[in-house]
Amino acid sequence: MDTLDQYRLFVRIAEMGSFIKAANALDLPRASVSAAIQQLETAMGARLFHRTTREVRLTSDGMQLLERVRPLLADADEVGQLFHAGQRQVSGRLNIDVPSRIARRLVAPALPEFLQRHPRLQLSLGSGDRQVDLVHEGVDCVVRIGSLHDSSLVARPLGRLALVNCASPGYLREFGTPQKLADLASGHWMVGYASPTTGRELPWEVATADGGEELIAMPSRVVVNNAESYIACCRAGLGLIQVPRYDVQHLLARGELVEVMPALRAASMDVSMLYPHRGQRSRRLTAFTEWFAMLMRPHLER
Repeated sequence: MDTLDQYRLFVRIAEMGSFIKAANALDLPRASVSAAIQQLETAMGARLFHRTTREVRLTSDGMQLLERVRPLLADADEVGQLFHAGQRQVSGRLNIDVPSRIARRLVAPALPEFLQRHPRLQLSLGSGDRQVDLVHEGVDCVVRIGSLHDSSLVARPLGRLALVNCASPGYLREFGTPQKLADLASGHWMVGYASPTTGRELPWEVATADGGEELIAMPSRVVVNNAESYIACCRAGLGLIQVPRYDVQHLLARGELVEVMPALRAASMDVSMLYPHRGQRSRRLTAFTEWFAMLMRPHLER
């Protein structure tokens, strides 16, 4: 096993957190995997993994190596295809992370066509609602909603997502349909949403004519921390929600949710793709970003 193969094995173990899982995934004998990593550690003069009977974790030296070898392996894969007849084919592994509802509602249904177009591409699709450390977690690209704060990443703005105020028909029968802001203070509930960064419940928001926003304190009977539960609680009649239109368009069309106060929406949210600054992007990353931008276009404000 040459050095590049040892690096690939090292990365796979780091991603899977297990020597055994990596061996099974690569169809290699477990003894060969252990021996290859021991050889790599000897050559590097550093211990790369903390090994216990329960887990395998990267050491600080291992984390440094992981950060350096990922772009190296990406470049090696690109060079390996440089003079092939099928050089225009996108190949290799791409690690992407997108918000869970975008993954479920938009990305997953469209993936068969994308992967049919690029049959040599393997996509690792993360779909958490947490902030991802691209460099340390080896993620090639993330999609983020809202304001951006990390200036160390390259950002590609895509546009803005419109939000709508929604309630279930059952909720509106019980509590009435709010028409103006004052109505919200007279016996209405919202489904609470806890900020993923602070854990605090977010207030109801209304965009103002001057480009600002007005925050309104509304009571809630349930507080959730992910979009799936947020929409499910609204459908169950537990309160009003503010949500991107793409996420509930099918429910609005079927009458399972009803838009309310269309002139008093929250401000639209920015949608951006971010990736580490690693010089020239790989063909596979370029292929994904262009495809995803087209996928989002019908759902953005014009």
